Amino acid sequence: MLMFFGFFSPMIFLAPYAKYRGVDEYSAASLLSALALVDMIARPGTGLLANTRWVRPRVQYLFSFAITYNGVCHLLCPLVSGYWGLVAYAVCYGLVYGMVCALLFECLMDLVGPRMFSSAVGLVTILECCPVLLGPPIAGALVDVFGDYSYMFYMCGAVMLTAGLFLFIMNYFNYRRLDQAKRVQEKSVELEERRGQCEVQQSDRVVEEHDQNQEEDNRASQAKTETEDSLV
Repeated sequence: MLMFFGFFSPMIFLAPYAKYRGVDEYSAASLLSALALVDMIARPGTGLLANTRWVRPRVQYLFSFAITYNGVCHLLCPLVSGYWGLVAYAVCYGLVYGMVCALLFECLMDLVGPRMFSSAVGLVTILECCPVLLGPPIAGALVDVFGDYSYMFYMCGAVMLTAGLFLFIMNYFNYRRLDQAKRVQEKSVELEERRGQCEVQQSDRVVEEHDQNQEEDNRASQAKTETEDSLV
């Protein structure tokens, strides 16, 4: 939930920041249009990418990458100059914004499963309310205190970068634990299969021995009958 402190604030302050950098009002508003256009394309594209057989088994890594990339974009934003530099930032921001929004609940489903998904969505929505509500006022306070938008972007970038790196580390240990559990389960299944094969082989041997004994008994009784008949 840490990332939501810096997730929406750059979008809110993008147009004012552009006007602060000397961009006219119409061009500053067009930055939000470019961001929204890229966001609209990025969401279905990310969904298609996340459902490929190469990405799906490790989809949470893609989510961590999107958050980390988001933070890097915000950290680099104060370094760009001119209108076209801000356009490049808006395009990158729209791309990672769409990726994060498209992957958030998909990763939640991958993490908790379909049975707990509805409860998890409610819990996540409740928990994200506070950072979503407090993030823009804190960012605005930084602008008022320092008189510069750069510190707001640095704060948002640092928050997103920290959240992304933390998720990378936690996802590594989570997938490692899942792989270990999967290997243990596969070994247990293999042992059960071997045990079942041994039981089947033992039962076959018992049946075979019983058939052999019965056949010997039949032969013995037949020989005895023949002997008695010859004596008679």
